[in-house]
Amino acid sequence: IPFILKINHNEFLSYPNTYDQTLFAQVEQAFDMGAVAVGATVYYGSPESRRQIWEISQAFKKAHDLGLVTILWAYLRSSAFKTKEKDYHLAADLTGQANHLAATIEADIVKQKLPENNGGFEALNFGKTHKKVYSELTTEHPIDLTRYQVVNCFMGRAGLINSGGASVGKDDLAQAVRTAVINKRAGGMGLISGRKAFQKPMKEGVELLNAIQDVYLAKTVTVA
Repeated sequence: IPFILKINHNEFLSYPNTYDQTLFAQVEQAFDMGAVAVGATVYYGSPESRRQIWEISQAFKKAHDLGLVTILWAYLRSSAFKTKEKDYHLAADLTGQANHLAATIEADIVKQKLPENNGGFEALNFGKTHKKVYSELTTEHPIDLTRYQVVNCFMGRAGLINSGGASVGKDDLAQAVRTAVINKRAGGMGLISGRKAFQKPMKEGVELLNAIQDVYLAKTVTVA
């Protein structure tokens, strides 16, 4: 099992709590420990995002100099992205832009939440976009929305893995398989399933992970 060291984290001991990513480790430490990759999070859209982008850009450059793989949790975080109508933290256009920025700072693999809607730039009236993004490059189909995330990862040259989301109970297995199918058919390369698997008894967690593996091994599940 490859060893990955995540070099920045949030912390909730400071009062009042804030959402920020702080470097806790150096890339050289990951190399010395025998890790094959380093991971990090950038909260795109947050007031601290430009500092985080700079820090992780420097860290990923060093990681590549040492021959390590780089993985970025390219998450959106801004109260302005959530309206009464929709949560645009899950918009294909906004998450797609986050993916593009992640690939730009040398992320080999981009971890992103599965998109559930689109049109964040237009609804929030900021940033840069084009009407053809919504009329020609995507549809409302979940595979197309996820494919747009892949496109923004340098046309898939930086691999997209989607997150499985929080554990909700009895539907976790079905949701995990659905997410895996969408990711694979959109051209993604994998799925991270944390709480859905690890907050369950060992037997149930293993069954869920095996079901996800079956999707990626199945030759009948192809790129749409």
